[in-house]
Amino acid sequence: MASALNRRVHAWLAGNPDESILRWVFRSVLVVTVAVLAADLLELNAPRVPSDAAPPQLDIRREAPDLPAESPSLLAPLMKRLMPLPQGDRALQQPIQFELRGGGRLVATGTITPGSARSFADAVERHGEYIRTIVLNSPGGSVADALAMGRLIRARKFATEVEAGKYCASSCPLVFAGGLERRAGERAIIGVHQIAAVPTSGTAVRSGDDMSLAQNISARCQRHLAEMGIDLKVWVHAMETPHDQLFTFKPDEMKTLNLVTSLPESRPEKSRS
Repeated sequence: MASALNRRVHAWLAGNPDESILRWVFRSVLVVTVAVLAADLLELNAPRVPSDAAPPQLDIRREAPDLPAESPSLLAPLMKRLMPLPQGDRALQQPIQFELRGGGRLVATGTITPGSARSFADAVERHGEYIRTIVLNSPGGSVADALAMGRLIRARKFATEVEAGKYCASSCPLVFAGGLERRAGERAIIGVHQIAAVPTSGTAVRSGDDMSLAQNISARCQRHLAEMGIDLKVWVHAMETPHDQLFTFKPDEMKTLNLVTSLPESRPEKSRS
C-alpha cells in the first residue's frame, strides 16, 4: 500500500515545478506518521495496571532517623510542675514587717516593697546582737530590695529559714539565698518565676528599654545566686516560668541545687493495725 501511494505521489510530482519542496513535505508527513504508529504499538504492548491498584509506595522508614519510641514535649514536665500563685493572707499582702522573737529569730512577714531593704537594715541595726536567723514568710516583690536584703544577711552571717507550711516566692528566694545556713520546714513552699521590669519610684520606663532593664536585673540575680553558692539552675526554672505562675521546688531539688543546706528529718510513718 505504501509503495502504491509512493508511485502515485511521484507521478503527480512529475508534472509540478516545485517538486523539491513537495518532496520534502511528503517525507516530513511520512516520518510523523511512522512515529505515531510506533507510539501506538508501544502503548498496546505495555502491561495493563488495574485502575483500582494502589500506586507504589516509597518506604521512608529507611530514610528517617531512628527516633525513640516516645518523644514527649520538652515543656510537658515543666507544665506539670507549675501552679497558680497562692493567694496569701492579708499579712502577706501588706508591706513586709519585722518582729524579733525568742531564740534570736527575726520574723519577716509580708510583701517586699521599694524601701523594704532600708527597713530591714534598720531592724538589723536595732537588734543585730540578738539576731541569729531571719525567718521568711513572703510572696516576694521588689527585686532590688530583695537583693540588698540577701547581701546584708550574708554579710552578718545570719541563717535563713522558711517554717513548715510557710511561703517564700518570687523575689523572696533571693533573700533566703543570703543565709549562711538555709533551712526549709516540712511542706514549706519555695518557688520562683520570671521577673518583671518594674521602674523605680518616679522613673518612667520606655517600652524600648523594657527588655534591656529585664536582662540587667536578670544578670544581677544570677550573679547574686552564684555568689551565695546556689546552683544557677534555680534561675533557669525562674526564667522558664510565666510571671503569673510559680515553679515550686521539691525538697530533694532544694538540697541538690544547694538552695537549702538542711532539710527536716522525715517523720516515720505510723504502723497500721
